[in-house]
Amino acid sequence: MKASELRNLTSAEIEQKVAGFKDELFNLRFQLATGQLDNPHRISELRKEIARAKTILRERELGIG
Repeated sequence: MKASELRNLTSAEIEQKVAGFKDELFNLRFQLATGQLDNPHRISELRKEIARAKTILRERELGIG
């Protein structure tokens, strides 16, 4: 999800997305530990998605953008 797409969402919706991303990341890490992970690149993608969403939330807190 691009930053421009996230900016069109409300803060509550972004927080829900972050929670969903964290759940998915937990599941992927669990699959990695058990040797069942098909796409290890998805872990780094999710970490970046979480960071992107949190950055937008922080910008809104500070009144930037």
